Amino acid sequence: MNRLIEYLRQHIMIDFQGDLTVGKVRELLAGDDSRDVKQLLAKLVAEKKVEDMMLVLADCLLEPVQTALTDDVMREQIRMYSES
Repeated sequence: MNRLIEYLRQHIMIDFQGDLTVGKVRELLAGDDSRDVKQLLAKLVAEKKVEDMMLVLADCLLEPVQTALTDDVMREQIRMYSES
């Protein structure tokens, strides 16, 4: 089981579902005039797409997700699957 868990943790992929567009990002950030929001919107408008942001986020989140998915968490999820 330990080898399976390690394999799963090392080969996990992060993906985002949904059709996120620059327009949707603008809508979600409406009313927030913070420096971070202005900087993000400027970059997204210049690029005219959100795909690069989504890829970078997925890459950056991979390590924290792998860390959070401890052996115990993975083992419990596999156990729940096998018992269902």
